[in-house]
Amino acid sequence: MDQPGLDPAAHAQALEGLRRINAFSAAVGSLWAPIRSLARERCGRPLRVLDLACGGGDNTNALAQRARRQGLAVQVDGCDLSPQAVAIAARSAEQQGLSARFFQADALNDPLPEDYDVILCSLFLHHLEEEQAVDLLRRMGRASRCLVLVNDLIRSPLGYGLAWAGCRLLSRSPIVHFDGPVSVQGAFQVPEVRTMAALAGLDGVDLRRSWPERYLLCWRRPGSQPQDG
Repeated sequence: MDQPGLDPAAHAQALEGLRRINAFSAAVGSLWAPIRSLARERCGRPLRVLDLACGGGDNTNALAQRARRQGLAVQVDGCDLSPQAVAIAARSAEQQGLSARFFQADALNDPLPEDYDVILCSLFLHHLEEEQAVDLLRRMGRASRCLVLVNDLIRSPLGYGLAWAGCRLLSRSPIVHFDGPVSVQGAFQVPEVRTMAALAGLDGVDLRRSWPERYLLCWRRPGSQPQDG
């Protein structure tokens, strides 16, 4: 799905399949919980969230929907290397009347913006080699004002089986059928993620397993807790 020169129709079909998979996995729920807690701590002060490598923006827009539904002052933006993915995400946000903004950026090579309170990525880390993953986590930690969140796959036989079956049940895209199981094979195990977070300087990281064979990494910048009173 990340290959340059991919047929636009095939890319759009793959992104739609990924949208269904994300909805089924309820990944946005695990991402939303720490964002909601941080937003409530701020007592109405706006919270800015950036979704790196956001693809078609399904998680980005779902987070924006939840913020709107719960009346929280949260601005969720997304960026992706693919201009087609950015266009699809922006069109979806417009159709839903959401304030989410999208822009093109290379998460691995471009400087990360430093004016976001939360920087997150979902289903992106498994595409990277360990050295790249450590570098990205380090850069996310340096750029984020408060919180770093990573939701991704766990490499396991169960994860492979779920990906193989789920991708075929939820999408007709041959790209998704191929990418899903291969992504699990390339994913990290939880102890490996913990080690990478430590190498990236994300001390005190909270790392939990979530459905279906995923993990949520949550790191909060020291000193970003609300002040008493």
